Amino acid sequence: MLDPSVIEEIKKGFLKNRQENPILLQSERSIPELQVVIEIMRSLRSVIFPGFYSKEISFFRPLSTNFSATLNQINCALTEQIVLAFRSENRADYSDDEGIRMASAISANFMKRLPRIQEKLLLDIEAIFFGDPAAKSRAEILISYPSIQSIFIYRLAHELWEAEVPVLPRMMTEYAHRITGIEIHPGAQIGESFFIDHGTGVVIGETAVIGKHVKIYQGVTLGARSLSDGRKLANIKRHPTIEDYVTLYANSTVLGGDTVIGAHSVIGGGAFITKSIPRCTSVMVRASELSMRQNSDCKNEDCDHSVQWDGCYEDCDSDCVISSED
Repeated sequence: MLDPSVIEEIKKGFLKNRQENPILLQSERSIPELQVVIEIMRSLRSVIFPGFYSKEISFFRPLSTNFSATLNQINCALTEQIVLAFRSENRADYSDDEGIRMASAISANFMKRLPRIQEKLLLDIEAIFFGDPAAKSRAEILISYPSIQSIFIYRLAHELWEAEVPVLPRMMTEYAHRITGIEIHPGAQIGESFFIDHGTGVVIGETAVIGKHVKIYQGVTLGARSLSDGRKLANIKRHPTIEDYVTLYANSTVLGGDTVIGAHSVIGGGAFITKSIPRCTSVMVRASELSMRQNSDCKNEDCDHSVQWDGCYEDCDSDCVISSED
């Protein structure tokens, strides 16, 4: 057991930090609960795609007698979490009466938009199905592709972001980031029929604008050029615009708020772009050429010709060379 004096010292340290750092007082005001937010997203997923994510199908089908009760439960839980999100801002002019009124209106409007969110997600699934020859069915995409999980959560979070709900949208998309490896900021503007293939390592920044029928592969970054100015760049467009029917291949990077990738363009894997690209343009990184030559004087049958840069192994008597030439 810890000595009482040690415990007292720890307590004093925590109290000192609490007085000097306002964020440590935040716990006295309620904040959104991640597990509750996750359950809300799961329930919404079951409502939008009944039968795919829940055994209790009857609760989520629109013609079910349980459907209205399910929607009301989700609405109630979401309203509560929005209230907590407003409280977490710790604004001096905040009042619970005003927060509850705003949260109720935002949640109700969000629920009304669920059919439209469903329409967008169905178009995303179609884009994946017709763009990925490995996809055997739309059901396979829905239940197994991490990209559609990430896009699903983004489209929910974006609605709340547009309604100026604090904290909650970021909690949602960072949860998606955690489970899929795909990071999409809820503030990004993404058009319909969006396709992320594979997806691991994709990063889409807050002010990115993405058009319709855009396809991106793993490791793509749509980011900002520099954050050296920090907070001065808040509310300024820092991330690129990707127009309709653009494909960005693996590990390509596009940076800057004034960078525009024109419609119907193709950005090759590994490209690093900080300037705008005209429409109908293909950008490719020229691959390094690998050439191999064997020294003609090497006649020792015992010589190990395993690939070796800049010469043979020490036990080889001849000057065997397998090299890379530009």
